Amino acid sequence: MSAVVIVGAQWGDEGKGKIVDLYTETADVVVRYAGGPNAGHTLVVGPDKIVLRLVPSGVLRPRARCLMGQGMVVDPGVLLGEIDALAARGVDTSGRLFLSDRAHLILPHHPLVDGLREASAASTKIGTTKRGIGPAYEDKAARRGLRVGDLRDLGRVRALVERALAAWAPSVAALGGELPSVEAVVDGLAAVAPRLLAIAADTSALLDEAIRAGQRVLLEGAQGTLLDLDHGTYPFVTSSSAVAGGACVGAGIGPTRITRTIGITKGYTTRVGEGPFPTELDDDVGERLRVAGGEFGSVTGRPRRTGWLDLPALRYAARVNGLDGLAITKLDVLTGLDEVRVCVAYDTPRGRTRDLPVDDLEVATPVYEALPGWTEALGEARALAALPETARAYVRFVEAAVGVPAFLLSVGPRRDQTILLADAFA
Repeated sequence: MSAVVIVGAQWGDEGKGKIVDLYTETADVVVRYAGGPNAGHTLVVGPDKIVLRLVPSGVLRPRARCLMGQGMVVDPGVLLGEIDALAARGVDTSGRLFLSDRAHLILPHHPLVDGLREASAASTKIGTTKRGIGPAYEDKAARRGLRVGDLRDLGRVRALVERALAAWAPSVAALGGELPSVEAVVDGLAAVAPRLLAIAADTSALLDEAIRAGQRVLLEGAQGTLLDLDHGTYPFVTSSSAVAGGACVGAGIGPTRITRTIGITKGYTTRVGEGPFPTELDDDVGERLRVAGGEFGSVTGRPRRTGWLDLPALRYAARVNGLDGLAITKLDVLTGLDEVRVCVAYDTPRGRTRDLPVDDLEVATPVYEALPGWTEALGEARALAALPETARAYVRFVEAAVGVPAFLLSVGPRRDQTILLADAFA
């Protein structure tokens, strides 16, 4: 039995798409367990760049079965559009892509509410992707959400849609919006129901069967640890569980089934949207990282905020996820800097701490240590020894500071631009 959880160890956008795609070369089953189309996972295969927002990143491996767990919220149009786009590229998902019949659907009123809220709350803006993720999870928590399996009974669909729209009507009116009609929503769902139900399944049971059969399972998270609803920089967080523990809830398996957890971190830090970011660089170095790293949202196109690596945040991620290994991405982006700075501690009103003051970041001051940079290009390195000594020293410094070994180093966007240091499934 081997079930590995891949999680983002920062504020998302760490490169999960590439890492999951790499590890799925030897995986039998790949599971997406949380979030919705607000998470864009970018895969670079040869000259092609593919962005997946809902379909698991293992879909490009013909041998891998891909499961979408009940912890997700799914926009039917986005999902079917992805399936069609993959088919146009020659990627056949039939018979190996399954959607939990307990996953909740994102309905037209969800992105409407999301956008209206963001537009009317300049002082309390969260910086969401406006894809309706939060409102869909709100309907789920309020027990008026619509699940994939509900599409088997259009009478039930109508009743649930009526209830949800009635609940949202006062808020939407107050925000100056207009809800879609019940008929329009139900008609839209009726049109896509046959295709969604064709891939609907009890994915928890399928996953349990795979684990019991000794297959290699990879569980793919969305967003990052610091965006987790419970463990992130609240309230500037997503609406689901982005930590490793969420894999059990969102995929429908017990914690004893997980054998290893790997956290992905860039060699620096980025963040999209609002919220505290103490190591942010509002200078030429920050812009250089943004341009060299292609730091623009794969879903929204928004420029990402960039900054130095935050080691207290990585230690925090290692603790709440129980990390066994690190996958360090975009190490190549740091090439050309005379020195690379890292945050090693924080000064807070209560004194200096090596821990992440997660609820006091807005009043915390990072304490930096400067490490020598390097000028050599890293894109052709395929072994640790092929890296310049200062780059190797940087990796060793991060490993020692976090207390977690590096399993993988990414030195470019392509599959082959990778240094494998340990087998994720071993």
